[in-house]
Amino acid sequence: GCGGTGKSQLIRAITQYFQLTKRGKMLRKLAPTSIAAAEIDGLTIHSFLGESRKSSKKKQTRTFRPGDTKLENEWRHVKYLIIDEMSMIGLSLLARLNRIVKTAKHINSEIPFGGVNVIFFGDYLQYSPVLDRPLYHSCASSEQITERQIDMQCAQKLISQMNCVVELSQQMRTEDLRYLELLNRLRGGQSIIEDYQLLCTRIVGNPKLQASLRQKPWNEAPILVFRNTLRTQINNRAVLNKAMEMGLRPMVCVAQDYFQGKIIDDLRLRKTILELPDNKTEHLPGYLPLVPGMPVLLTENVATELGLSNGTRGIFHQLVYEESSADIQFQDKNFPTNTKFITQPKYALVEFPNCKLDSELAELQAKIIPIPISEQTFLFDVKELLAENVANAAKINKKTTKISIKRKALPLIPAYSMTTHKSQGQTLGKIIIDLVMPPGSVEVASVYVSLSRVKRLDDLLIIRPFEFAALQVKPSTAQREELKRLDRIAKSTPKRFPISM
Repeated sequence: GCGGTGKSQLIRAITQYFQLTKRGKMLRKLAPTSIAAAEIDGLTIHSFLGESRKSSKKKQTRTFRPGDTKLENEWRHVKYLIIDEMSMIGLSLLARLNRIVKTAKHINSEIPFGGVNVIFFGDYLQYSPVLDRPLYHSCASSEQITERQIDMQCAQKLISQMNCVVELSQQMRTEDLRYLELLNRLRGGQSIIEDYQLLCTRIVGNPKLQASLRQKPWNEAPILVFRNTLRTQINNRAVLNKAMEMGLRPMVCVAQDYFQGKIIDDLRLRKTILELPDNKTEHLPGYLPLVPGMPVLLTENVATELGLSNGTRGIFHQLVYEESSADIQFQDKNFPTNTKFITQPKYALVEFPNCKLDSELAELQAKIIPIPISEQTFLFDVKELLAENVANAAKINKKTTKISIKRKALPLIPAYSMTTHKSQGQTLGKIIIDLVMPPGSVEVASVYVSLSRVKRLDDLLIIRPFEFAALQVKPSTAQREELKRLDRIAKSTPKRFPISM
């Protein structure tokens, strides 16, 4: 079903059914991202597979072998597996999941998923997987068959065995009929000029638009953008503006970066690494501006069973830190000269309204959780910092110019702005979006996902003028063919499973 047709609600209903019938152990729920997993109270596929997201040289992966007692116990009673946001799942990832579940069930290796019934939820016209091929991708045969290609072909065979399809068609999120018709045309790349004209009425600066970004509710609405660099810039500026409004001195937490066990003291290297967007640094920001009352996102799984996972929204209250012997000035052009830079934070006190912790922690109000310093490792290419002759020599001699950096920082980022990719699966009250497409390939999801996050046209503002072409992106041939196949199965499914009312 498309965005807003109640897929997540149906998953919750299925979950409740298993719980009410005392069969909760028979159901397992997985999703490709932490936000999607949190929405359905499940796990991410990567965390289940035990895969580290670290981009260090040694990728950490949990090892499974037949006879793995712990793994077999985890899946002993499982007979149904729900996989949400299927558009974001790649063929390689699905193949690995199939292999592990078969190992866990410890039965005939020819049976897909070890005999577990798999239920996929999602919409193929939303965002596709990163660094993997979507489930509808056609694997062309080649002379050199790699292990990855074999995995993808196996996953393709699994998808082709899907024998029951139910389409959710009633829109449960969008309450504006005219806007719903616009979204339906947008999905198929069939937008008309009237759709474009209607959206243009929501562009900031339109004299007929009675809305101010400086006043509620728009000053609290998240800004959805396509690039992480722009998202970081908007977030930093928003925090500084809030500090100025409150009459507070700007405060910025600075990450501690290490190379070969020693803190980096080369000023040029340190500055370059600190300015990297957090999607390049395992989601630990180099600079983290903070002000009480600001919205934040958790960037790693702290306690998934309590709803404290990567992508969980919270409200920052207080930073506990050690005073440095000197007030360090980093002289970064992005921050005012009177900024207080903190290099020795201990933890941040953050309120998580949806946290499942029932009791209060000692000396803290309900829902306020201390978030400690986290440690991650990532690779950084120093090629741009090397002299041209040195960089060329390294290339000729096939020497790597990448170094491993260990970072210690708070796993938080400001949440005034988020990428459209991060917004998938969420229903948002008000949003401010940018529809100017960045360079590079564009998919239907680029515009459709962000526009379908709200219930009504009046719930969104568009930050600047955009081209009609942004609304005319068509689904790929592979997407259209797979949707036709699923539609054929959906039409035959009621005949195979008649329901008497």
